[in-house]
Parts: sequence; C-alpha cells; structure tokens
Amino acid sequence: MKTNSHLYTETAECQDCYKCLRQCTVKAIRIKNGHAEIIPERCIGCGHCVEICPVGAKRVRSAIGRLRLLFSMKKRVIASLAPSYISEFPDVPKAKLIAALKKLGFYGVSETALGAEEVSAAVPDLLEDHKHGVLFSSACPTAVDYIRKYHPEYADRICGLLSPMLAHGKLLKREYGEDIGIVFIGPCIAKKNEADTMPELIDTAITFEELRKWLDDEKINPSEMQGGDDDFIPHRAHAGAMYPVDGGMIAGIKANCLVNDIDFMAFSGIKNIRSVMDEIESIEADRPVFVELLSCEGGCVNGPCSASRTATIAKRRKVLANTDFDSSDIPGKAAIDISSNYDAITLEGKEYSEEELLDALRTVGKYTKADELNCGGCGYDSCREFAKALLAGSAEPSMCTGYMRKLAMKKANALLSTMPSGVVIVDRQLRIVESNRRFSEIIGGDLLLVSETKPNLEGANLKKITPFYRYFEKVLENENDRVAIDLKIGKKAINLSVFSIEPNRLVGGIVQDITAPVIQKERIVSKARDVIQKNLETVQKIAYLLGENAADSEVILNSIIDSFPTDTVGEDEKNA
Repeated sequence: MKTNSHLYTETAECQDCYKCLRQCTVKAIRIKNGHAEIIPERCIGCGHCVEICPVGAKRVRSAIGRLRLLFSMKKRVIASLAPSYISEFPDVPKAKLIAALKKLGFYGVSETALGAEEVSAAVPDLLEDHKHGVLFSSACPTAVDYIRKYHPEYADRICGLLSPMLAHGKLLKREYGEDIGIVFIGPCIAKKNEADTMPELIDTAITFEELRKWLDDEKINPSEMQGGDDDFIPHRAHAGAMYPVDGGMIAGIKANCLVNDIDFMAFSGIKNIRSVMDEIESIEADRPVFVELLSCEGGCVNGPCSASRTATIAKRRKVLANTDFDSSDIPGKAAIDISSNYDAITLEGKEYSEEELLDALRTVGKYTKADELNCGGCGYDSCREFAKALLAGSAEPSMCTGYMRKLAMKKANALLSTMPSGVVIVDRQLRIVESNRRFSEIIGGDLLLVSETKPNLEGANLKKITPFYRYFEKVLENENDRVAIDLKIGKKAINLSVFSIEPNRLVGGIVQDITAPVIQKERIVSKARDVIQKNLETVQKIAYLLGENAADSEVILNSIIDSFPTDTVGEDEKNA
C-alpha cells in the first residue's frame, strides 16, 4: 500500500488543540498521549495539517540530504521544475533562476510542463474510447489517492495516464539516457510520495521551501545571478505551463482534442472534490465528462509548500501571462507511452457492532441519544465517528470537551460538598455563581431555607445575604488585593478569606466558623506553631549576636597579644 512518510509530527511541539484532526478531510490523524500523529496509510499528502498547525508541529521531511547523495552518484542530475515556479519566484527572471540551480550542481533545468503536454496529447484518445460517463484526471497525486483510498469504487474512472511529473521523467530519460538523475521541484508534498512509487522515473522530489533553504545555506541569491543565455532543456514548454491553475489542464487538452461532444469541468480543493464524489451516481451522461481535479484550491500555485497561499488571482494572471501558447508546437499525439493504471486501495478497518459503539460512548458519559451532541469539538463529525476512533485506538476520551467539562464539574462539586469550610464564588455584580452547603450553614438564618430549594444559591445577590460583601467588592476592584480577616456574625466568629479567580470578573471566598471545636483546635495548633517559630527565630538571633560578640572579643584579644614582640617576652622569661 502507498503510504506517506514524508509528513510527521514533532511531538515535543504538539499541543492538545486537535486542530489538525478537525480540519483533516480524511481524518488521517490519531491522538496518542495528547499528541497528534499522522496515520501514513490513510494520509493523502494534501499538506493542510502543515499549513494550519498553530505551533508548527507538523513538518515535511527534507530530501536535501538524499539529493546531495544523488549528486555524488550521478554525473548528470536534471531539475524538473514545476510550472508554478513563475508565481513562486515572480521577481526572478527564468535565466537567473536556472543559473542559481546550476550553481547548486544541476546539469540542467527542464520544465515539468513538457510532461504535462504529453498528458494533454494522450487524453483525447482516451476520451474517444470512453463513450460516456465521468473520467477523472490523474495529474494531481493527492486527488488520485483520495479517490483510490476513500472512493475506491471509482478508481477505474481515473485516466490511465502517468502524471505530468512522471511523464516528464520518462521524456527526459529518453532524451538524455537512463543513467541521469531527475529531481522534481515544486510546491507539492504528495509529489514526494509519488516519486517514491516510481524511482525509475524520478529519483526524488523537493519542495519550493526546501529549495529556498538550500539556496540560503549555499548563500546563493537567484536575483543576483548573471543568468546569461541559460534556458530550459531540451526546449521551452507551451500549453503545459497552464497546468498549475485550475482549468489549465482542460485548456491544454482542448488544444489537442478533436472530439467536440465532451463536457469539461474543473474542481479544486479536497472539500469540493468530496462533493463531486457524492454526486457521481446522479450524473446521467450520454457522452464523456472529463473532470479535472486539483487538491489545492485555485490550483498548484497554492500548493502547501508555496511561499504564499493567497493572491490566487495575481498568481493565475502571472502563470497565464507566462504561457507561450503556440498551437503549432502542440504535439498531435503523445511522443512516448505514458499509460498507467490506478487500482483501488483498501484501507484496513473494522466494523463495530452497535453494542461496541454504545460501550465506547458510555466511556465519555453518553448514555442516551440525547447525549450525542455531535458538536465536533473532538475533531470528528459525530459522536459515533468519535466512538469508532476510540475503539480503533486513534482517539482518547479526553478529546471529548463535553465529557471533560462534566467530569471537571463533578470533581469540583464533590470537593465543594465535602469541604468543612464554606465556599462561595461571585461575579462582578456580586451574584453567586457557585457555593456549597457549608456556606449556607455558617451564614445561617433564612439562607438555610433558600439552600433547600437552591443548593448552590446560583444567582443570589451576596449583598442581600451577607454583611461582608464589601470585602468582595474590594478584591473585584483590585485583583492584587487578598483579604484575610476575622469577623463576627451573630454569636459566631468566622474567618473570611477573599481572593481573585478572574481579574475584575470572578472572586472566591472561603468562610470558616472558628467557634467550631475542630476549627478552634486547628487555630490553636496554628498559633502554637507561630509562637514556636517566633521563639526559634529569637533564639537564632541571640545565638548569632553571641557568636558575633565572641568573634569580636577574639579579634581584640589577638590584636593585644600581637602588639607585644615575641623576642622581648622571651628575654624576660630567661632573666626570670
């Protein structure tokens, strides 16, 4: 099975945001220990996870080391440059870009668009044989993998032709010999995987990002190169240069196609392609329908490893303006055999029974149909899909935001209900957000009756039920303040601690009845510890002062002794 090992997660950087899972169209992400991992066999290489990861934890494996090794093994290595180069390096003349690539070590630079022209020349014959129904393009490896893996029933509707990159590799091998090395350079991650499947045609693929870094490492600035007469080999492309924009492939085919009774249409973006797949069965065509599919919205000019995925109109205009469309140079027939086949790919998966699904749902607190909110917070479209992922080991219960919120509330409620102290939380209007039973018991009076019908006193105004609300107002006004004070309420003595939870928004208070025997005991023990600590500090200070005084005395006595010469003392002792 084709897998995509060129995408990976830097787990040390990955946070538990699940954004990649939410936005992955095919859910080729598993969560382990709170970190997102790519499932290679399910991945289609669109690179969207790399683009949207907020911390840059999704990475593309670099092939520069592999490329350097290729240079040491091959006498001639040719760069197959994707036609979207014109929008990637808009301010660099082609001669200077070619010169920069040659300085890196390439023997020459050729346009991948030449392979695209071979594809355009081969499609009309396929369409003549395809009497009716839908036929999908095979130019985009991501779109092809999406159909093969997630709509395998339509794999036989993919054009039986090599992609432009692979067709170009075959063309270059025929032109320059089988012993050359060929490296594709473009904005696409999926091309890396495609190159791995046919190493006899393409040795490796690098992205524009990798090329820029490589140029920087070698201190090569394409804009500063001389360029001169450097040009593409074996010659420049024409209509194939339109392939990186949606509809560009169709334009190239129409230039070759003599069959007029064909419906042509183009769709870009995986979500749009998915919609197309859902509609195929409803299409009743009595003639061929050719559908050009590109996984990146707007076309390859917005590839995942392009410098920018915006300004599609400007990029499109740049590509079309650069296309030297000369119908006389368009081959009537393909110059080489680029036929291929695309088999369906069966993804391993298990069907789960209703009881298994219900058991999985119960682990996240969903016991009835009403509990299945299908909020999408976990990244899956429905609670049932999430349950399947749990059973497959691709998800964790903590991903369910509703479950985690309820769990947190249960823990908080259990803690509040068992605390010997009264607890109350109020908002900026001093309305009670949460409180426990013990708070009502300590305050007493009518509050106990109210708590019978409304245990947590939610919505009650603190001003109306307690005499100490001003301390809460003080902390609300200044979140740095923290109140700790003893007060009297009727015959009770209480200790009140007020603290900020959310600055100027939420304030919490802990109330203790210090007349209660248990609290009295705790306070006595606490006071005794305070006295002991203060006595220890006093003793330490006395010891320090005594030690300092003894040291000073020693210094003075030694200075007196040293003032008498030792020789004189010795003479006196002799006379004595």
